[in-house]
Amino acid sequence: MRRVIWTSALIALTLAGCSKLTMQNYQKLQTGMTQQEVEALIGSAGSCDETLGIRACTWGDEARNVKANFVAGKLVLMSAHNLK
Repeated sequence: MRRVIWTSALIALTLAGCSKLTMQNYQKLQTGMTQQEVEALIGSAGSCDETLGIRACTWGDEARNVKANFVAGKLVLMSAHNLK
């Protein structure tokens, strides 16, 4: 049982350490980038919605996230919350 807990903790730490959702990567984002270019920097979006030609995507969760809006396939607006 102890080994299972240790292994689970190690996997969780490894995955958290590999996250691309960092302030350093967020600061590399620039208006005009495509969604694919953004995803190359911060990983795949968790969710995206499209309304009236504006694609709104979110990476992360409520506690720590990046939100971005794309118009005509290009990044026009972005925000970050609680990144490190």
